[in-house]
Amino acid sequence: MVREGELKPMDAEQLREYGHKMVDFIADYYKNIENFPVLSQVQPGYLRKLLPETAPAHSETLQDVLEDIQTKILPGVTHWQSPDYFAYFPSNSSVAGFLGEMLSAGINMVGFSWITSPAATELEMIVLDWLAKALKLPDEFLSTGQGGGVIQGTASEAVLVVLLAARDKVLRRVGKDAIGKLVVYCSDQTHSALQKACQIGGIHPENFRMLKAVSCRDYALSPDALSEAVSHDLATGLIPFFFCATIGTTSSTAVDPLPALGKITKSNSMWFHVDAAYAGSACICPEFRHYIDGVEEADSFNMNAHKWFLTNFDCSALWVKDRSALIQSLSTNPEFLKNKASQGNLVVDYKDWQIPLGRRFRSLKLWMVLRLYGLEKLQAYVRNHIELARRFEEHIAQDQRFEIVTPRKFSLVCFRLRPPQSNEDYANKLNHDLLDAVNSTGKLFISHTVLSNRYILRLAVGAPLTEERHILAAWKVFQDEAATLLSKC
Repeated sequence: MVREGELKPMDAEQLREYGHKMVDFIADYYKNIENFPVLSQVQPGYLRKLLPETAPAHSETLQDVLEDIQTKILPGVTHWQSPDYFAYFPSNSSVAGFLGEMLSAGINMVGFSWITSPAATELEMIVLDWLAKALKLPDEFLSTGQGGGVIQGTASEAVLVVLLAARDKVLRRVGKDAIGKLVVYCSDQTHSALQKACQIGGIHPENFRMLKAVSCRDYALSPDALSEAVSHDLATGLIPFFFCATIGTTSSTAVDPLPALGKITKSNSMWFHVDAAYAGSACICPEFRHYIDGVEEADSFNMNAHKWFLTNFDCSALWVKDRSALIQSLSTNPEFLKNKASQGNLVVDYKDWQIPLGRRFRSLKLWMVLRLYGLEKLQAYVRNHIELARRFEEHIAQDQRFEIVTPRKFSLVCFRLRPPQSNEDYANKLNHDLLDAVNSTGKLFISHTVLSNRYILRLAVGAPLTEERHILAAWKVFQDEAATLLSKC
């Protein structure tokens, strides 16, 4: 029995009232986001001390909940949408993305097959065709042919499903007992998601080849390194079957040379996957499209719209040239899911393109982003971040206390503080201390990497609210904290 004034499970007028309050709360959060420390300053276990040990027996008011969010939850949040957030890679929100997410939550369908909500499947096919055309991907990746696009949760899921498809495709040819001979290749700059995919997919750990990328190639993989590794494995009776190239590596946004690598994979009948999770968004701009030249050789291509494309997490776009490879690997057909459209092969059932059965109506938010902003505004958005990163890079280059470690290609700047003496161990400690000092101020948040055994600071521009004043303020923090550290040397 619901008492007067209590929240019902679903009531249109209560949704209107409470929804307005929540939108106001979120709008105020964005309005005041610069007032929060970017990196949460709480200690591990802080929240257990603030919340009850058991759930409430009786309902509480929304106002009580919102007050707890303000006083107890937000202090433990690292604010990814802050204009002073420069760590890892961006994870964009936008008004259009939020509205699409809200509508998806409101409809709340579970679109595992076409019949469960035809619009969900068909909109996803259309909107991924739109994005493929914006990226100038080959026609084989369009849903009008033998391939098509699908929205995964993350790039980790994307590389897993194509690895499984590639594995099963080769095992159908050579026999399932040959799984111990299958070999996977990548650069040592490739995201660790591939290693996890191999672990899940049953690839023997000793058959996972991470090929060294060197600084003289700006950490892009040498085609010779891949060719030599493949030839060696073939000579020992192993079966090279999968290679992953990266456009915009996590550590330094290195770009692997797709045309040359693609020729090697093609001549050895290997599945060629291209991971452009971060930098793929930039390739909607004509001046950056050349970074994915050679994608026509690929069997699959992935970019994360939720990183740098104003589409709220999660929305990872994956395209394949041969959808049947995915379906043969991932399809199940239990009696309770059978229906006329699916049995007649008249439709796409995305349950057969992914790991889980259930899936959300994620195409709504990508559709709304493309429609409410348009490609011209999205291109301008990406260009602005790249220009801001270029300006930050200029400040670094003009200060002899710092050095640029690897050339900037997109909106990530890799740099470090030079040590007073030529001692790499000391240099690494000095930059580790600088990162801790900068992040402890709460004024910004950056992350690090290690390249050629050197501890490197990474500043990635990509938050929707970031302006030039935030770049200048960040540079001032680096200068001040560096001066403090160097004065102690």
